[in-house]
Amino acid sequence: MVDVTTSIVIHARVATVASYMFDPDRAPEWYENIKSIAWETPKPLTLNSKVAFVAHFLGKRLSYTYRVTELSATSLVMQTTEGPFPMETTYLLEPLGPHTTRVTLGNRGNPAGFGKLMAPFMAMMMRRANRHDLNRLKKKLESAEAGKS
Repeated sequence: MVDVTTSIVIHARVATVASYMFDPDRAPEWYENIKSIAWETPKPLTLNSKVAFVAHFLGKRLSYTYRVTELSATSLVMQTTEGPFPMETTYLLEPLGPHTTRVTLGNRGNPAGFGKLMAPFMAMMMRRANRHDLNRLKKKLESAEAGKS
């Protein structure tokens, strides 16, 4: 089992963070490893929407389709059941003030086969990638907020 949770505080409104972070079209802008996305269901993102992602992680090209299983103004949960590493990704937004949001990114899954042996290493690499991606998200959103002032 791999279960990685990473948080960061972003100086932007919850609604601003949600509109950016919950938009799959923007994922390649802040996720370094996501190279492209394709909608498999019509926009906008709703419960049961399906979005295909192409990513590069640990030197491998990964293709997977997420299905939205939960969606609210402050949370998004997506799951994939395909491939050697079924995964659930969770975005949680918590207002800390009128212009401050705690963002928590979670990834949980059960690798199969050889991946089971690599789970501790994969968790470490995912945590590192998530920290990097959340820092990219923070810089993008905070610079956009500063531009509005």
